[in-house]
Amino acid sequence: MKFEQAFEAFMNLQISTEANGRRREKLERGLGHGELEFLRCVWYPVIGHFDHLYPEWEVRDFANGYRYLDFAYMPGDAKGVIEIQGYSSHARDLELGRFKDLCLRHCHLALDGWLVMPIAYPSIVESPKQCQQLILSIVGKFISSTAPEPLSWLESETIRFARRLLRPFSPSDLSAHLQVSTRHARTILHLLCEKQLLTVTRGQERARMYRLNL
Repeated sequence: MKFEQAFEAFMNLQISTEANGRRREKLERGLGHGELEFLRCVWYPVIGHFDHLYPEWEVRDFANGYRYLDFAYMPGDAKGVIEIQGYSSHARDLELGRFKDLCLRHCHLALDGWLVMPIAYPSIVESPKQCQQLILSIVGKFISSTAPEPLSWLESETIRFARRLLRPFSPSDLSAHLQVSTRHARTILHLLCEKQLLTVTRGQERARMYRLNL
């Protein structure tokens, strides 16, 4: 599905299912340019869907008011925050009071159990591949931490290996990384597919390429 179609369906679903009037109003105003470019250039090209992603997510702040996260990523019980930092508003012209408030905001999110990932807007424009790598890492971290059953060391390392790549990988790639035989690598890959953590991208009869099941 093209990005524009997927994005429109995503936003319509977020708005139509939101009972909180404050958040619904913010969603109806639309996302900012930086947030939209993040989805277009970083998130959607590598993830391919918007499952578990919530723009303008409302949280209570330390002063018992309301704040809104650019994006909350919440698969299962995991809590991730992706904040798009515009250079002019968050760095070059940031007043001391706003800078202190931003740091305090991140501290309180961390204390509330959120994994906070700030992404600079210039990086989205100039280094989208690097940003994609970061997104694969945060998604992969939550995939491995919310696995239905405990993973062995080799299985955990395979998940870490998969989320560092921006491409599908073969059993021989994994074999070289883990320093095990290709046959053993295939066994590990098969087990992770059974646990629905990996998926086959090419070669259904004799699987040859794998990627994270995002």
